[in-house]
Amino acid sequence: MDQVPATSIRKAPLTTPTDLGGNARTDIAASLTAMLADVFTLYLKTKNFHWHLSGQHFRDFHHMLDDQGGQLIAMTDAIAERARKVGGTSLRSVGHVARLQRLTDNDADFVTPEDMLAELKSDNQQLIRIMREVHELTAEHRDFASTSLIEGWIDEAEGRVWFLFESGRRN
Repeated sequence: MDQVPATSIRKAPLTTPTDLGGNARTDIAASLTAMLADVFTLYLKTKNFHWHLSGQHFRDFHHMLDDQGGQLIAMTDAIAERARKVGGTSLRSVGHVARLQRLTDNDADFVTPEDMLAELKSDNQQLIRIMREVHELTAEHRDFASTSLIEGWIDEAEGRVWFLFESGRRN
């Protein structure tokens, strides 16, 4: 079997058909991909805290964070595929996530449950702000499908903030 030299292999361009204009495709795909990096960051932090929880409310917090992690990971494929549907590309590696993420990691050896809940609440609030900005952009470009998806994700994030707030309250 003869091998084709690498220099003669043609690469197919990533030009997904869409009626969105060139600027809209570029802007929306880039915004969705950056938002996806933040969702992956928050997912991993949520799972990190889920795995390293301890204390009096371990069971309740452990299950809550597992549920929240499930919500976050469920978003990832839809975000990436939406970026592709509008004619862009999406994340390619963990390094790509690290270059785009705006939410911060937490590599501390120990974090109290109260600090975990507070940090996740703050991160979810930041993600809501990011999603609202992407929502404005998609609405401006009349990308109704992305706009609609983002509205549901904002509602889910507001629910996570509510649960984290109420769970972290001291009566």
